[in-house]
Amino acid sequence: MGESLPTKKPKPPQPAIASTICLVWLIAIGIIAFIWHLGAIGLVDETEPLFAEAARQMTVTGDWITPYFNGETRFDKPPLIYWFMALCYQALGVNPWAVRLPSALAAIALGLFGCYTLRRFGRSTGRTQPFAIAGCIGGTAIMLNVQTIAWARMGVSDMLLSACMGAALFAFFFAYATPERHGKQLWYQAFYIFCTLAVLTKGPVGIILPGLIIVCFLAYMGNLKLVLGEMNLKVGLLLFFSLTLPWYILVTWANGWDYINSFFGYHNIERFTSVVNHHSAPFYFYIPTIFVGFLPWSVYLPVALFKARFWQRRAWLSQPRSHHLPMFAFFWFICIFGFFTIAVTKLPSYVLPLMPACAILVALVWSEPEAGKSKTWNPGLFWSGVANIILCLAIAAIAPFTPPWLGTDPAMPNFGTTLQESGLLWQITGHHLILAIVLLVALLGKWWRGLWTVNAIAFAALMIFIVTPMTEIMDQQRQLPLRELAQTVTETRQPSEPLMMIGFWKPSLNFYTQNTVIYGHHSQSSLAILGNLIQDPEMGETLLILGEPKTFINLEFEPQQYQVLDQQGVYQLVRISKAEVINTLNKNIEQAIVLNE
Repeated sequence: MGESLPTKKPKPPQPAIASTICLVWLIAIGIIAFIWHLGAIGLVDETEPLFAEAARQMTVTGDWITPYFNGETRFDKPPLIYWFMALCYQALGVNPWAVRLPSALAAIALGLFGCYTLRRFGRSTGRTQPFAIAGCIGGTAIMLNVQTIAWARMGVSDMLLSACMGAALFAFFFAYATPERHGKQLWYQAFYIFCTLAVLTKGPVGIILPGLIIVCFLAYMGNLKLVLGEMNLKVGLLLFFSLTLPWYILVTWANGWDYINSFFGYHNIERFTSVVNHHSAPFYFYIPTIFVGFLPWSVYLPVALFKARFWQRRAWLSQPRSHHLPMFAFFWFICIFGFFTIAVTKLPSYVLPLMPACAILVALVWSEPEAGKSKTWNPGLFWSGVANIILCLAIAAIAPFTPPWLGTDPAMPNFGTTLQESGLLWQITGHHLILAIVLLVALLGKWWRGLWTVNAIAFAALMIFIVTPMTEIMDQQRQLPLRELAQTVTETRQPSEPLMMIGFWKPSLNFYTQNTVIYGHHSQSSLAILGNLIQDPEMGETLLILGEPKTFINLEFEPQQYQVLDQQGVYQLVRISKAEVINTLNKNIEQAIVLNE
């Protein structure tokens, strides 16, 4: 018998090729989710223009220490987001693209860092080899969810905080799981630097939350004292404070107790212990918030949390540190959720920093060997897939009937009707019906990772073909009229002519006119403001007032007393003389005297 020919062994997958494919995929997702059409719509009132204008003021005044808005100090947030926006202004000009670019880049960087962490440590209990698919799934889930996309396309500080905090926690885990001492210390130093950036983005929460997560995780793993010793806290805290304190010292030196009381007292302590700006909510507020915010992956989150098996502490203690990522993500989720549930003031954006933890947990479920085997029964993914299909059918059924819920904003009373006429709501119905059918096919075929693939592609398509046109309609209804009126103000405003807005507070008017705006919330307060304004010797003979047509009726101005310069949307821009204001105020005083008699 002749010698048998040696059988060729299949070549193992090339890590470089897999990494390149994953990187290209995530960059494409990042461009679609965050960069594409980033500056296509104007600034969205009321929060985004506050950041945009404060950053613009830094470039105008040259004061990079104290943020200002509308001629007053703005101590709501530390300066890092303003600095990044101001740098973008200098490179790209003053426009919405430059305002939002720091948030968009922060989201992309967070997704790539999460992918890198999962590719390195994305292992299930008992496995000895990393599973490359976890990085791709996790990076996609970090970037491609409702809340991350919403805040990454807004020029506010929330996405930058989430990215800095997430990067700090990823860096900590790299240090925790790295055996080499030199590499371990480099990652710990990176952790302190990212915490510094988080504190310069939104204050003490940037170090309190990572510290809480790490302490709870290490206490559970029984190595708190050991790891704290590894972290070289003295050197780390010296690095942290040397980078953090200079700005806080300078801003306190410039503004004294006004800054301390406003930032630390009102915007930190009071937000945690009492209701600020009417942002109260029930204790369960963050359960539906996370469910909606982490769509389309949230239906898989319960099984992902269960798979962490936090009650099996002895099993976790027997695993090497490099296998502890699921439990670390679990504490990341639980600590942030618990912290903000206890806090009295509640806002949806507060739980944005726990979205990476959700993504890690979900990615680990889909990276298990069982999830990659077709025809193998997987009850967790099966029932999650069933919930996914039910959710799609519910959205398909509800979408065409939502217009009555969408017409409550007085700045765009016709939004619901316009949206219905556009046909986009029926497109949502069709989109989710098709998605439900494809998911059902994947579910019946036990193609478990197909559930992830279908959701990712469908969500990206939803963003491109439905959500983007919807935001453009909203912009045309809500923000475009203000931009057009701001252009009219810029073209017609006379020297020493003040600009006043009554009935609305729209900070985008400051940004687009690049001037101070006087705001009156209702007719009575506005009359008092007008009375003080006309006594200003530096005021010209006329002033501009922006409001609804009924605003001027409520102020008891006759049509012949003012000149209508422009009307857009629900707003009307008028010019009125100081003499006519005085006549109206005197008439109101005479009427009040008669009523009292």
